[in-house]
Amino acid sequence: MSFDPAVIRASFAVVERRADQLVKYFYVHLFAHSPELRRLFPKDLTEQRDRLFHALTQLVLQLEQPGRLTEYLRALGRDHRKFQVTAEHYPAVGASLLAALRHFSGHSWTQEIEKAWSEAYTVISQTMLDGGRAAAQSPVRWEAEVTHRRRAAADLVVLTLRPDHPYPYTAGQYLSLCSPRLPRLWRPYTIAGAPRPDGTLELHVRRVFGGQLSSLLVNDVLPGETLLLGPPIGDTVLDQRSDRPLLAVAGGTGWATVKALIEQLARGRERAATVFLAARQDADQYDLPAVRALVAEHAWLEVVLAAPEDGAEREAAVDLLRTGLRDGADWSGHDIYLSGPPDLAPELAELLVELHAEPELIRYDPAPLTARSGRPLSSSEWFLTPRSAPWVR
Repeated sequence: MSFDPAVIRASFAVVERRADQLVKYFYVHLFAHSPELRRLFPKDLTEQRDRLFHALTQLVLQLEQPGRLTEYLRALGRDHRKFQVTAEHYPAVGASLLAALRHFSGHSWTQEIEKAWSEAYTVISQTMLDGGRAAAQSPVRWEAEVTHRRRAAADLVVLTLRPDHPYPYTAGQYLSLCSPRLPRLWRPYTIAGAPRPDGTLELHVRRVFGGQLSSLLVNDVLPGETLLLGPPIGDTVLDQRSDRPLLAVAGGTGWATVKALIEQLARGRERAATVFLAARQDADQYDLPAVRALVAEHAWLEVVLAAPEDGAEREAAVDLLRTGLRDGADWSGHDIYLSGPPDLAPELAELLVELHAEPELIRYDPAPLTARSGRPLSSSEWFLTPRSAPWVR
C-alpha cells in the first residue's frame, strides 16, 4: 500500500463528527462540477448520503487489512457496474471527496494528508475498476420474479425470488436489490439460505424507519412483481477446508446469513456449531420454525436465543449476548461469523478476542443490533438443542 493508513485514520477522525454536513457538501460539489453524474443517483438522496459515509467509514476501518480490503473493493467494482459507472466517473468522485475532506478538516489539513488521501483513492478506484473489468462477461444485473411472500412479523417479510437466469453465489453472501418503482435506489440484503436446486433465493426484509425501499418491499410488493438484483458480494462464507468448531452470532435479520451458513455446513463436513440468535423481544424471533427444524435435524448444532422481556431497553439484547458469550468462556480455535447491524459486529469481535478467539478467524461483512433490558439468563436457560426441549427463554 503506497499510502499511510495511520494518516488516513487520523484525518478521518477529525471530520467524522460532521459526517452529515460533509456528505451533503460532497454531493453539492459533485453535481456542480459534474452535472452529468446526477442521473446515476436516486431522486431522493437522503438515504444515499448516510450510506455513502457508512461505506467510507468501512473502507477506513479496513485500510490495515489490505488483503481483505482488496477483495472487498474488487467485489464492489463488480457490483457498481449496475450503476453504469465507467472509468471516466471515478476522477470526478475523487475530486469531490477530497474537496469535502479538505473543507471540513480546516486548519488540520496538510499536504501530507492530501497526498495520503489522493493515493488511497487511486488504489481504491483502480481496484474497483479491475474488479469490474474482470467481471465483464458476467451479467450486470438480474431480473427476479417474486414467487412467494410471507409476513413473518409486523415489520418483516420473507420473499422468495426466481432470477431470470442462474444466480451464482456462495452461502453467506449478500446482494443489492432495486425495485423499478424506485429507480436507482439499491439496498443490500443477505440471501437467507444456501444455493437451492431450483435456483430460487430467499430474502428477509425488515422495514426500516424512513426507508423507502424496505417499506415498499414489506408493505406493497406482491408475488408476480419483478425486482432487480446486483451481483453477489461479501466474504462471510465458510472456510471449506476447516474442521474447527463454528460460532455464529446474529442480531435481527442477521439470522439470514447464519441460516445460509448452517445449511451449507450441513451439506459438507459436519462439525460442532453454536449459534447465538438475538432479538429485541420474543416477537422479533421471526423464523423460529426454521430454527427448530435445523436444531432437530442436526445433533451437532446448538442454538442460543437472546430476547429480553417485552418493553425492556434496547441495549438488553446485546447484554444477553455478552453474557452468553462470556458463559462460553473460551472461544479459541473457533471459526467465528458475526452478522446483523454494523455496529454490533465490531463490538462483539472485540469481546470475543478478550475471550481468546483468534482475530484472523473472525469474519463479518461491513454491512445497526438494537435491544431491550431484562435479567440476564443463566447458561442453563439459554440453550436450545435436540436434547433440551421444550424451548425456553
